[in-house]
Amino acid sequence: MTTEHDQSVGDCPDDLESVEEEETGQEIANKLLEFPNVLSALQSQRNAEMLALLPAAVKRRIKALKKLQLEATHIEAKFYKEVHDLECKYHKLYVPLYEKRNTIVTGAYEPTEEESQWPSDDEEELPAALKEKIKLEEEKEKKDPKDEKGIPDFWLTIFRNVGLLSEMVQPYDVPILKHLTDIKTICKEDPMSFTLEFHFSPNEFFTNTVLTKEYEMKCVPEEDDPFSFEGPEIYKCTGSTINWNKGKNVTLKTVKKKQKHKSRGVVRTVTKTVQNDSFFNFFTPPTIPEDTKEEDVDEDLRNLLTTDFEIGHYIRERIVPRAVLFFTGEGCEDEEDYEEEEEEEDDDDEEGDSDCKDNPK
Repeated sequence: MTTEHDQSVGDCPDDLESVEEEETGQEIANKLLEFPNVLSALQSQRNAEMLALLPAAVKRRIKALKKLQLEATHIEAKFYKEVHDLECKYHKLYVPLYEKRNTIVTGAYEPTEEESQWPSDDEEELPAALKEKIKLEEEKEKKDPKDEKGIPDFWLTIFRNVGLLSEMVQPYDVPILKHLTDIKTICKEDPMSFTLEFHFSPNEFFTNTVLTKEYEMKCVPEEDDPFSFEGPEIYKCTGSTINWNKGKNVTLKTVKKKQKHKSRGVVRTVTKTVQNDSFFNFFTPPTIPEDTKEEDVDEDLRNLLTTDFEIGHYIRERIVPRAVLFFTGEGCEDEEDYEEEEEEEDDDDEEGDSDCKDNPK
């Protein structure tokens, strides 16, 4: 959106200078990155030539093998579909546990002594000074109990601990995420899909109590390229509309720029509203028109959709089922070990990146 100052006369292409630039180092690097694709294309061409020179009888047998492979691919698709149905079936068994977890986190339910029995093995390794401080705090709390319910900032702490999510969270997102009370998943068998529900307590930022993100999947091999099938894939995702209160939309920002006309020397101020980095952009994912062919999808757009799916899948498969372990940082430790081993195999000189940040707790 631009202001009326944008409607200046004289900003035509003739006012722009055309300059031929030499290739930059980045452009050369981009061309070098294309070499693997070129080599792959040459290899495919060699394979095609090799197959073309085979005797007719051998070609016929290869076609028979491909037909068998197609049958195996359709069986594989059926297998993945049944796995998803089984996941949905067992998800219903998890739901009561997740609901009880939420009552404890929000303070609606106080667990009994018996329910709270769990060995605190980490406390034995703490420094003596910290142990003494904890003891004093516990004694102070017994004398003067704090009127604090549940586990404060439970989900916000998880977001901060998990690198994949913390990279998305900006400082101005934090006050909003303090109102995040629960994340739920809904699993659907037909159509094959899952939905993430982000529940919020009443706040000054938006009127929604629940923000949703739905992922629709397909588990059918493509007719024109069936052997590319590798299991269920996301083909569509939609987020709910956030009803922001006036002046509270953190996904947009207003920028002002001064522009000087080349020939007339007139200076004008342009005001624009542009997208702002925010976790809440997660609910407005990029979309692809339904009639668009796979090969016509822009690579940058495809990468954005892939990243969006990875985040949604990770929340569903890891964060929601193991929330308390990501709150304490224990879930992060497993991820760190896995990533480090993987990086060491690729390059011994590089340190592995972790999916979790240092635990502040």
